[in-house]
Amino acid sequence: MTRFTTQILRTGFLVAALALLGFLGQTIAQAPSSPATAQGSQSAAPPAGLEVATFASGCFWCTESDFDKIDGVVETVSGYIGGHTENPTYKQVTSGTTGHTEALRVTYDPRKVSFEKLLAHYWHNVDPFDGTGQFCDRGSQYRPGIFYHNEAQRTLAEASKAAIAKRFKQPIAVEITKATTFTDAEAYHQDYYTKEPIRYRFYRYGCGRDARLDSIWGDERKTH
Repeated sequence: MTRFTTQILRTGFLVAALALLGFLGQTIAQAPSSPATAQGSQSAAPPAGLEVATFASGCFWCTESDFDKIDGVVETVSGYIGGHTENPTYKQVTSGTTGHTEALRVTYDPRKVSFEKLLAHYWHNVDPFDGTGQFCDRGSQYRPGIFYHNEAQRTLAEASKAAIAKRFKQPIAVEITKATTFTDAEAYHQDYYTKEPIRYRFYRYGCGRDARLDSIWGDERKTH
């Protein structure tokens, strides 16, 4: 295969991917704005023996996919946190006017996975330098963050951020704030990567998420 032919094929694939991303965007925009499936808050107690952590790293489809891989994670729920509108919908949040960010509530078994390990996994799946969005998704609704549920989580999160900051010259833009009301996203967003695997993969690839993460973390990502 000649270099010219290879370039044509790559260009064709990129055009197709961008076209599919455009279709995906239209599909999501037209999806029913159903009420949130449930609402919880930082004070809601998890089942006995389990704990809760909340993270934001851009599109919650991807964050959910990343954390579902961890042994010891019992449940993940995509949703919205940090805003001022009660029971916000996806359409409202993506408008950037509610103050919320897309986030993931992680229920985990501390006997199998520690909060420190969840933090390590988080850092290797977020662009820590971009506080105005993540990857191709722009706006405060995609800002990264760690939302602590108790002082122990706050201490560990701040220590992990300080350790990351020592490794890079660029400032770390990930905010560490107290968890407030978390509103579950609509049902069609939950486990989206398993419901619509082809669309999800095209979205993730087209958004440049993994390419950017690999450029920051390199081979370290394979161990987190």
